[in-house]
Amino acid sequence: MAAINKKRVLLGGLVGGLVWNVWSILVHTMILGPRYHAAQESGHLLAAPRYGAFMPLWMLTLFVLAFITAKFYAALRGVCGPGPMTAISVGLMIGFAAGFPENFATSAWVPVSRWLPFWWALDMGVGAVASALIAGWLYRE
Repeated sequence: MAAINKKRVLLGGLVGGLVWNVWSILVHTMILGPRYHAAQESGHLLAAPRYGAFMPLWMLTLFVLAFITAKFYAALRGVCGPGPMTAISVGLMIGFAAGFPENFATSAWVPVSRWLPFWWALDMGVGAVASALIAGWLYRE
């Protein structure tokens, strides 16, 4: 088994994190922005986050998830083979774990539109797949 190229994993995590952050910003501003406003008006969401540094910490979290995704891809490509199918598989697994369980529970129990947790889950799922594809494309032994 070949050693993992840590520099390429870091590069994949950085570029993948950038792509994931851009996707997340688009989801939360363009798609969910009006829904957030309506949920805030009805009192179902806070008008401002409880944590003042939420946005930079959220962005950092996506970079960390992208790095984890790149590391998983690098580790699994030796077993599953290099290429986009392995990257998509890794992205789907990470995206499901990061996005589905909590948002499924939220859609069942929290009195907000089901569109919010649906798009939150898509934010994680699509972001993870895009990040894994980028990591796979950039990775070299």
